[in-house]
Amino acid sequence: MILKLIVIRLNRFLPALFLTFLGYLPTHAQYGKTSIADLVLIYQGGVHRPMEWTKEQFVPYVTHTNRHGEKNWLFDGFLFLEFKDGKGRNYAPGYDKQNARKQEWEWLLDRKFEKDKAFDALNQCIEEQKKTLGKPSFKHKLVVGIPSPILNQKDWGELDGKSLDFSNVEDRLTAGKWYIDRFLERYRQAGLKNLELVGFYWVDEDVTRCADILIPLGDYIRSKKLKFVWIPYWHANGYDRWKDFQFDFAWIQPNHFFKKEIGDERIEQATAFGYKHNMGMEMEFDHRALAASPANMRDRLSSYIKGFEKNNVFKDASVAYYEGGNGFHLFAKSTNPLDKELIDELAAHIIARKEKKFYRKLTSSR
Repeated sequence: MILKLIVIRLNRFLPALFLTFLGYLPTHAQYGKTSIADLVLIYQGGVHRPMEWTKEQFVPYVTHTNRHGEKNWLFDGFLFLEFKDGKGRNYAPGYDKQNARKQEWEWLLDRKFEKDKAFDALNQCIEEQKKTLGKPSFKHKLVVGIPSPILNQKDWGELDGKSLDFSNVEDRLTAGKWYIDRFLERYRQAGLKNLELVGFYWVDEDVTRCADILIPLGDYIRSKKLKFVWIPYWHANGYDRWKDFQFDFAWIQPNHFFKKEIGDERIEQATAFGYKHNMGMEMEFDHRALAASPANMRDRLSSYIKGFEKNNVFKDASVAYYEGGNGFHLFAKSTNPLDKELIDELAAHIIARKEKKFYRKLTSSR
């Protein structure tokens, strides 16, 4: 009993592999793998966002040029998601005063398929970078967020002459399926030859108000030969039960970066948790990691990098990257040597993971 208590306390500091050796994690545990090694979160749609996501703005996400002038492909996955339209309506509960209606859902679709922005701009950016880097050895994958049919909403709108009531499970599923179908129709028409759509993302970061529709909605997505994925926050309702809701894959948010009072042991806890539950990991930072930021949070990003190195995340796990909506863009624009040094350090890991043999290992789903 005393030994067990000691090991539990050490869980805050020891890598998951050592805990497995001691017998306190299942021997089958390992970080989760999916078809994407490095997935960057692209917050796009709402008018409040700092980026319009043009071809030029995508360059620091598609490629990285280090301080020595060496240029390489960077992210292989792009998750487009949005929580609100910036005009008073939200696409997931709790982000604004009113819930998005059918007309806001359609507006979001239009934003995704706008010419020279979003998907089209990303596709153009990849095509342009091929001129200097050649064809990448991997396909750039696309994952897209689904607006949440928010429980008990009454004013969403009509489909086939019927006014939908989101206190009704079937009406919520009807709306979700409608959006998926509308998206796929638009996607087929777009001709995005440099992108491969692999799945949809659930924007609610816990299951409090949506657990009843997740399995049937996921089944519908899988019927389209696509995956249904999720990124819950630390200790979110359902964060340790993602398989029960039949998500095809999930990454876990450590939520370490945002509050200085949260110590580096959180990264140790989160990496052990991800290892135990077959999840990918999320890397987190934003503009406050820049050296000139008065928030002085550069060391927070450095702690993620060191923690992921120590716990074999870069070696074994799929990684999602929250960067505040424009973090890589800001680091690329910075002339501060400290910023160049830090982003080069992170990018070097991402670039190394694109080496053919390494990439196959990271993306070989079980």
